[in-house]
Amino acid sequence: MSRPMWFVRMLRVAFPYRKGYAVATRVPLIGGVVEKMLFEGDDLIALPIEKVISVGEDIRDPGAVVAPSEVVRHFVNKAGFIWIMDNCICRQSTRCADYPVDLGCVFLGEAAKDINPRLGRPATREEALDHLRRCREAGLFHLVGRNKLDTFWLKVGPGDRLLTICNCCTCCCLWSILPDVAERIGSKYTRMPGVSVIVTDRCTGCGTCADTARCLARAIEVRDGRAYISEDCRGCGHCAEVCPQGALEVVVDDSEFIKRAIERIESKVDVR
Repeated sequence: MSRPMWFVRMLRVAFPYRKGYAVATRVPLIGGVVEKMLFEGDDLIALPIEKVISVGEDIRDPGAVVAPSEVVRHFVNKAGFIWIMDNCICRQSTRCADYPVDLGCVFLGEAAKDINPRLGRPATREEALDHLRRCREAGLFHLVGRNKLDTFWLKVGPGDRLLTICNCCTCCCLWSILPDVAERIGSKYTRMPGVSVIVTDRCTGCGTCADTARCLARAIEVRDGRAYISEDCRGCGHCAEVCPQGALEVVVDDSEFIKRAIERIESKVDVR
């Protein structure tokens, strides 16, 4: 039986306090229990915003490099069952003013059949692809992979039969807990293979990237008059999108980055 709506409403009330809960996971005993209950077996990959991507010079044929959204297209086309959420619980809970609340997650795989019907609807491939396109056009980036937390709050399973495609904004996403949560939990959310964010000579140190982008991992700051990006970067590309100088670039230096991401996700989740 799926989660009742009273449980979902309770989550919405508790969600704004997520950073406080995240800090508690740094306590070894608490962190171990939370990881096992909500994050065991997770593997989530951030797909960068496509309009800010550059192709590295070491790739011989830049025109042959496909967009990151091909990852979600691959899984939507392969999925035996597709479910679209009516709204984003993160943005709804925090009353997001910057991004559409009605652009919720897409869930793929047989486990999604047991989601409470009051939370969304089954969808065709065409409807799912159109929904994901609208998410990208709204400035959201995809977070895709296996996420045990979704099997818990939705009360569905098994976990290896549920693929999450979360459509994230940097202001309200659950993963704004990254700087506060235990490292072993935060490490389950990674950048896409072959993707990096670099600071070019056009940087003036204005600080827009650090102040406006609201980096989920707090991986960017200004040092000595220049933007600095740490290894905590998950490669979403939002900082590059807001930079007024175009000084930050999301670079792909591996022509196989789509294939590698798909293979990694398929090793954790079967959506057929």
